[in-house]
Amino acid sequence: MATTKQRINISVSKRTYADVRALAKRDQEPVATKVARLLEEALELEEDRYLSKIADERLKNYKGPWIPHEKVWKMITAKRRDR
Repeated sequence: MATTKQRINISVSKRTYADVRALAKRDQEPVATKVARLLEEALELEEDRYLSKIADERLKNYKGPWIPHEKVWKMITAKRRDR
């Protein structure tokens, strides 16, 4: 049966393979699935790091009024009730 997933071939050290194999065994999933999940998680962390950098720059240059956390949540919940 053909798969729609793309394949990536990588070479890793014996130590890295042993670690991934142990994680896969612990989570009762194939090594390839564990590697794919770890890669997805790493990509999400990279995205978070990038977006955080953008947010930090925006905060540094922000000159507008600050809205307290509680007020924002009150506004959000009020909009949800009005639907």
